[in-house]
Amino acid sequence: MTRSRMFFRIGVATLLLMMAGCASTSLAPVKTVADVDIQRFMGDWYVIAHIPTFIERNAFNAIERYDWNKDGTIATTFTFREGAFDGAPKRYTPTGFVVDYVNHSTWGMQFLWPLKSEFLIASLDRDYQETIIARSSRDYVWIMARTPTIPEEHYTRLIGEVRAMGYDVAQLRKVPQHW
Repeated sequence: MTRSRMFFRIGVATLLLMMAGCASTSLAPVKTVADVDIQRFMGDWYVIAHIPTFIERNAFNAIERYDWNKDGTIATTFTFREGAFDGAPKRYTPTGFVVDYVNHSTWGMQFLWPLKSEFLIASLDRDYQETIIARSSRDYVWIMARTPTIPEEHYTRLIGEVRAMGYDVAQLRKVPQHW
């Protein structure tokens, strides 16, 4: 795929995400965590399960990495293999922005200027080992952990949290992780 075509696809995806985020909904707002220590949140997060965007529907070994920039933005690197563990490597580098400077759990994620997508830290364990990233429109969600696998009882609990947020958990896709 040519570079211009890739940027076009990312732009269209971002525009669709933004339009979905603007749609009216009768659902209550997603409650975010009370306090996020940004420095502790930085680093690698393995995507355990998700309701995926179109670019990650066939992701294997998906990892989202966050690095705090001196200017207050968050360098984000999303990598995965397309379709199989030995599939083509994919890499996306959106920029994150903390929107809520009180509890640091509401971010914007920008794939293409000037559009930003909503990114809500809706669940985070006290050890910063498992998290759920949600959106108010309930269109996409990511269950992530610091390790490529988690105990089944943790996974079941996290799915319950996603369900309680108003998501259709039948749409969840467990991301294959094998390292």
